[in-house]
Amino acid sequence: MGSAQAVVARIFLPFAAGYFLSYLYRTINAVLSPYLVAELRLDATDLGLLTSVYFLTFAAFQLPLGMLLDRFGPRRVEAALLLFAAAGAGLFAVSDSALALIVGRGLIGLGVSACLMASFKAFVLWFPAARLPAVNGWVLAAGGLGALVATAPVEAALKLTDWRGLFVVLAGLSFLVAVTLLLAVPERDGGEAVAGDWRTQWREMAGLFRSPVFWRIAPGAVLSQSSFLAIQGLWAGPWLRDVSGLDKLAAANCLFWVAVAMVAGFLGMGQLAYRLTRHGIPPLAVSASGMALFMGVQLAILLDWGPLLPLWISFGFFGTSGVLSYAVLSQSFPLALSGRVNTALNLLVFVAAFAGQWGMGAIVNHWPLAGGGYAAGGYRWAFGLVLAGQSMTWIWLLLGHGRMGKTR
Repeated sequence: MGSAQAVVARIFLPFAAGYFLSYLYRTINAVLSPYLVAELRLDATDLGLLTSVYFLTFAAFQLPLGMLLDRFGPRRVEAALLLFAAAGAGLFAVSDSALALIVGRGLIGLGVSACLMASFKAFVLWFPAARLPAVNGWVLAAGGLGALVATAPVEAALKLTDWRGLFVVLAGLSFLVAVTLLLAVPERDGGEAVAGDWRTQWREMAGLFRSPVFWRIAPGAVLSQSSFLAIQGLWAGPWLRDVSGLDKLAAANCLFWVAVAMVAGFLGMGQLAYRLTRHGIPPLAVSASGMALFMGVQLAILLDWGPLLPLWISFGFFGTSGVLSYAVLSQSFPLALSGRVNTALNLLVFVAAFAGQWGMGAIVNHWPLAGGGYAAGGYRWAFGLVLAGQSMTWIWLLLGHGRMGKTR
């Protein structure tokens, strides 16, 4: 294909742009929530469902996604799906009812469901194996930049337009990235080769869900990641406003630094795991340690122990620890199953994120305040139950650590 610069320009950048949009869509409602609530008169349960349906449609497509990527290649699959994201953003921009917004948000979730997995697939096809951890880390950081833009920059953009105008722009960008993927990314010979027919692929996928190795690692990763997604993608913003007493701009600025910390976490945790592996410390141990620190930070936020901004920055950094589990599980199964291992884990993560984000809203909704917003007690119950779930799955992971000693 030419120089390394050409590979970066024609392969990495288009897929990174897709994942940037995916994370921007995922987290933007943390800043937009007061505007949506005010205009459409949503309660906390409505807001939770509206935001979390992204995770439901995203999750629902993960199992067929792995097989489509193997059969048709990442370029065509992601480009086609991004057209659904563009349509969903357009519908969201013109909707006047909660139901229409939910449909639009669901189309967005479906449309961006391939962005990370397609990137991983494309990089396997185009980059040397030794470069994959670094390249994967950089595309995750591109998603972090999307989360970063969804904070203070979005709040600033709302001075120039309203939330509807923002979604018109996002619809246009989604369409543009889809076209760029089709026109800029070349085909790769052998990129669509598949071992076995559809029935064989489904049988192998079912085998993953019967594997004790999968169920030893997956629950801790799922609860850690889904909790991070549910809170960062929506409930961190209302917490900062209703519990911590910040105004809209100050809350957006805090979320900005959470996103910066998340970018640092994606880049730093992978490098740390790589370096510690050379000293005999497996990635699973690094991931479990990071999850423990993540739970400690959540407890400190819950009980108001320590300064606000450093706690939330730590939340953003250690919340990325569960991502290491993708590499751990991929190395625990044959290479031919690696794509389906990742999408199987992704399915569980996003189903749990949907349930967690909606469920947190239902809990918070029981403590409304007369002057608007919600009481601190409701948030503490919601955040506390999420933390309790993480703790149980983390203990499950530790109990099986001896059996997983050979997992790398």
